[in-house]
Amino acid sequence: MKTHSPFAPLLLFAFLTLLLLPVLVLLIWSVARSWPWPSMLPAAYSAAGWKSLFSVSSRLAPALLQSVLLAGGVTLLSLAASVPAAKALGLLSFPGKSVVEMLVLAPVIVPPLSYAPGMHLLFLRLGIADSFAGVLLAHLVPCLPYGIRILTNVFRALGDRLEMQARVLGASPFQAFFHVTLPLIAPGMASAGGLLFIVSLSQYLLTFFLGGGRVVTLSMVLLPLVKDGERTAAAVWSTLFIAVSLLFCLLMERAAKRCASSRDTFFLS
Repeated sequence: MKTHSPFAPLLLFAFLTLLLLPVLVLLIWSVARSWPWPSMLPAAYSAAGWKSLFSVSSRLAPALLQSVLLAGGVTLLSLAASVPAAKALGLLSFPGKSVVEMLVLAPVIVPPLSYAPGMHLLFLRLGIADSFAGVLLAHLVPCLPYGIRILTNVFRALGDRLEMQARVLGASPFQAFFHVTLPLIAPGMASAGGLLFIVSLSQYLLTFFLGGGRVVTLSMVLLPLVKDGERTAAAVWSTLFIAVSLLFCLLMERAAKRCASSRDTFFLS
């Protein structure tokens, strides 16, 4: 019989409070016209920030469209590249494996400011600087380590026993992967995809360097507002940022469940 700690409800309440309180403050700021310190609530409310967001002169449409296309493309490419790399790191043994695993995390450890100028010079020679394609390729650098790391742990936990059983029963490598392995790693891919989308959506420095101001994303609009102290406008764009990220994560989770349930996965124990 399982026993529950008497502190479990209190810890859950504290966790939800820490998680939701900043979002609540953000929502209040988005409709606040004046919120002087030390008042607990705004002295005056206004919907001017939201009206400005949906006005004709707003940069909402191009910024939102480019952000979704960019982050979505980066997510798909990162997952496509991460699956074979993670499968190799998770299931194979080879000399220097620990070194490779450490080098995979290098883009996360090294600050983007140290390699963004060099990447920009390289893209200038290739003719893809200040373009959507250049920014998409640049975003792969900080995103791939997360995808490979998450999926490596997924493959280690899953193993290759089920795929090998499918191969023994006559399935081709293509059939074994898409009918056995893919449905099993779909939840891990959904988790990785949500994180990759958020990481790409949050990239400001790489987008600034490689986009040359021509690729305008939500982060390119949001950060200058924060810097200039436009709290109401920043809160509105931040709320939009959270909504887009949350919606994509929900869609990835739903797609993973559909992928896992739409295929008949049989295996021998």
